Amino acid sequence: MRLLRALRPLAALLVCGALAVSCTEARSADSAKSGGPAGVAGVAALSAHERIVPAPASTAPGGPGYTLGPGTAVRATAGSAGAKRVAELLAEAWRPVTGLPLPVSGSDAGTGRDGLRLRLDGNAGAFGEEGYRLEVDEDGAVLTAHRPAGLFRGAQTLRQLLPPARGPWTLAGGTVTDTPRFGYRGAMLDVARHFFTVEQVKKYVDQLALYKINTLHLHLTDDQGWRIAVASRPRLASYGGASEVGGGPGGHWTQEQYRDLVAYAGERYIEVVPEIDVPGHTNAALASYAELNCNGIAPARYTGVKVGFSSLCVPKEETYAFVDDVLREIAALTPGRYLHIGGDEAHSTSRTDYRAFMDRVQPMVADRGKTVLAWHQLTGAQPAPGAVVQYWGHDRTTAAEKAAVADAARAGTKVVLSPADRIYLDMKYDRGTVIGTAWAGYVPVRRAYEWDPGAYLPGVPEESVLGVEAPLWTETVTNGRELEQLAFPRVIGAAELGWSKAAALDWDAYRLRLAAQGPRLDALGVRYFRAPDVPWE
Repeated sequence: MRLLRALRPLAALLVCGALAVSCTEARSADSAKSGGPAGVAGVAALSAHERIVPAPASTAPGGPGYTLGPGTAVRATAGSAGAKRVAELLAEAWRPVTGLPLPVSGSDAGTGRDGLRLRLDGNAGAFGEEGYRLEVDEDGAVLTAHRPAGLFRGAQTLRQLLPPARGPWTLAGGTVTDTPRFGYRGAMLDVARHFFTVEQVKKYVDQLALYKINTLHLHLTDDQGWRIAVASRPRLASYGGASEVGGGPGGHWTQEQYRDLVAYAGERYIEVVPEIDVPGHTNAALASYAELNCNGIAPARYTGVKVGFSSLCVPKEETYAFVDDVLREIAALTPGRYLHIGGDEAHSTSRTDYRAFMDRVQPMVADRGKTVLAWHQLTGAQPAPGAVVQYWGHDRTTAAEKAAVADAARAGTKVVLSPADRIYLDMKYDRGTVIGTAWAGYVPVRRAYEWDPGAYLPGVPEESVLGVEAPLWTETVTNGRELEQLAFPRVIGAAELGWSKAAALDWDAYRLRLAAQGPRLDALGVRYFRAPDVPWE
C-alpha cells in the first residue's frame, strides 16, 4: 500500500504528460472551474458586448437585436473584391454552425432588411486601415469601414456576437465603434526547431484572425532545420531541412506551398513576416554548404537545443552572395513590408564582425523593397534608417541592453515588444506544465496579460512602440495540439494588449471576458489551458 501511494504522484505525472496538459490544470479542474462560483456568475452576467475580445473602443448596446434566418443574406459593397471576399469568409464561418444558406451578394444596396451589409465608405477615413463601426437592429446589421481590412476586423466582432454553438442565432442590438491601439499585433511560430505543415499553420492563422491579430512572423531557419526552398541553393531545404530537434525527419515547404500560405493569411488580413536568422542560428545552412564555413568544412546536422555556437563566416564574400540569394528569393515570394533577419544570440560572431555583417546585409533588404526587422541585438550594431527592432528581453535583462533599445528608439527606430517573461508562449504556465520551457520563468495567464506595452520599456515611449508580438518557440512542441495548449489563452491576451486602449486593460474585467470565450474555443476545437484563475463557463 505504501508503495502504491508513493507511485500515485508519478502515475499522475505520466498521465498529464501523455495528454500534454498541466498537472495543475488536472488538479484544479473541479474546484477552479475556475475562479469559483462567484466568478462563474460574473461571466453569466456579462452582456454580449461585454464578452467581445479584444475589448472594443466603445459600445452602445440597445434594441432587440437581429436573428439570422433562412432569408438572411450577406451583401458587400459593389465593385470591391476585398469586401466581397470578407463577406464570403463570414458566411463560410457561419454556415456550418447555423445550418443557414447565407448567400453572398456583391452589392450592399437597399435598406439592409433581413441581412448583413458590409459597406466601404470613402468618407470614413477616421477608421484608418482596420477600424469599423457595427450597427445591429431588428432588421439586420450594417458593418462600415474605410478599408476591407476594417471590414474583416469588424466581421470577427460579428462572429463573437453570435452564440458559438447553438441557436437562436441572434446578434445583440446596438453599436460597436472600434479602432486598434497599435498597428502591429503579431504572433510568431517557430517551424525550424520542429517542422509544421502549411495546413497546421493555416489552422493557427484562422484562430489568430478571430482575435484581430494582423501579423504572422515565421521563424523559417535555425540550427536544427531550414524550412523554405531556395531555388538557387537547393541543398538548404533538401539537406538542411531534413532534421529537427530530437532527430525527427524535419521537412520543408516548397515555394508554392509558402505562396499558398502567404495568400491564405493575406485573405484574412494577416501579413506574413519571414525570418531568415543570420549570422548565428545557422548550422542548417553551414551543414548544407561547406563554403559558408571559415574552414571550408561543413559541420554535421544538429538536433539539440543549445544556442549560440554557429556563425556564418563574416569575412568571406561567399557569405554575402549566399545571403543576397536567399533574401532575393524570399522577398519575391512575400508581398509584406518586412524581412526579419534575426540577429540574436550570435555568440560565436565577434562584435566587430557582427557590426560589419549587419552593415552589409541591411542594405540588401532595402534593395529588395523591404524593411529590416530584427531582434533587439541589432542595436549593438547600427540599425538602418526605418529598421524595426523586436525586444525579447525580460526582467533580468541588463540595464545596458535595455538602454541600447531606448537609445535606438530616441533615434527613430520603432520597437516591437515581445518580452520573454510576459509574452513568450513557449514558457510554462506553472511548475506542473509538462511541455514548454522556463528559462525566463513561469508565465501564467495573468502575468501574460497584466502589463502595458505603451509604458513597459524604460525610455521607449508609446509612440516608438509599433506593437506587440507573442512568439512560440518549438523546442518542446511537436504537434498542433501542443501548440494550442501553450498558445491559448495567452495569445488572446496578447491580441487585446495590441488592440484595446490602455484604459481597457484590467485583469479583473478581462478574466471574465476571457472565460466567456471558453465555449467558443470549445466549439472551434481549440485545445486551450484552463487557467485556474479564470472562471471558465
